[in-house]
Amino acid sequence: MGNIKSRLLTGPEVSNYKAVNSERNEQWASTMGGVAQGSICLAHGDDDLSIAPIVPILRGQREDIEESQLARGATLSRSSKGRAIPEPEDEFRTCFERDRDRILHSSSFRRLAGKTQVFIFPADHQRTRLTHALEVAQVAVSIARACGLNQVLAEAIALGHDCGHGPGGHASEDALSIYVEGGYDHAVWGADVALSHLNLSYETLDGIRNHSWSRPSPSTPEGIVVSWADRIAYCCHDFEDAVLAGIISQDQLPEEVSSICGTKRSSQLRTFILDIVNNTCESGIISMSSRVAGALSGLRQFNYQHIYQRQASKAQEERVIRMLRALVDHYLSNPNLLPDKALDSSRDLATNVVSYVAGMTDRYCSEQSLELLDWSENDLPIGISGRSI
Repeated sequence: MGNIKSRLLTGPEVSNYKAVNSERNEQWASTMGGVAQGSICLAHGDDDLSIAPIVPILRGQREDIEESQLARGATLSRSSKGRAIPEPEDEFRTCFERDRDRILHSSSFRRLAGKTQVFIFPADHQRTRLTHALEVAQVAVSIARACGLNQVLAEAIALGHDCGHGPGGHASEDALSIYVEGGYDHAVWGADVALSHLNLSYETLDGIRNHSWSRPSPSTPEGIVVSWADRIAYCCHDFEDAVLAGIISQDQLPEEVSSICGTKRSSQLRTFILDIVNNTCESGIISMSSRVAGALSGLRQFNYQHIYQRQASKAQEERVIRMLRALVDHYLSNPNLLPDKALDSSRDLATNVVSYVAGMTDRYCSEQSLELLDWSENDLPIGISGRSI
């Protein structure tokens, strides 16, 4: 990065910098109100773009467009089974657009930025659970758009599909399952607990609840698209992250896999997405050809063997499980420590505690362990950089 000290401003340069910076701040502040032109206000003083005045396009008209343009069998917004608690319809947005917007603005979605995808406390360029959700949405929308499906529903499901994940990745499911009847499944928990307050549409919740391949099939084609998009996205980006972290090298990928989809994320995504689109449009069934599906399965198997199940990953999972269970046990013994926002009178104590701990980011969970459990940093999970938090 060069000699930082040699570039530091001193003496008169500091005064000059402050003056320039003050002028910039004043100029920026002066734009807060926009630029008035008669009875209207513009964002920029030199705006000269315009569109012809039109009658607003209302939700009903846009639902008509869906009916005329989407493929037969696609999920239509006006055919939704609705919400658990009925609400008046929005003037402009379809029900699935409202779902997408609610998920985007939810705290459960924001906290995905601080939750493990593969590497806990990731380095700057490694995925988090949030960037994973965004990549799944991109893949799902690409497939849905090309196949004439409801891309907004696919996007909503994709953005919300992992909101039920706890800190520390899939290890949180093992950790929390002992406290939940039937076990802790992030897909079910996301739909039924983490996002329940958003009153999402039936189809969006169904897609979130059943996106995992171990779950029953979603009831909409868009939900099935997200199931594929999830696996495609994480297989490709987890492989790339592991290569960048030096855990594996690209040439380790078996030739029977790399010869079909390549060793770079861009070629892998292109192969898998195009194959689903072509196969689906030809057969009418959301599917992948056996040859390319074999490559996706091979990539996933390679990741499990060399990334997820490597000794360092398994040791990390053991630390995560120990930490989460210790926190849950501590809150169960000391429910007075739960914040008011974590108390839902319609749920029992165990559900409230699990919900609170599952909602934590990796970093906050670690900080709470240090504060409440009298742990040292040596007890915490350790990131790829060798640091605990």
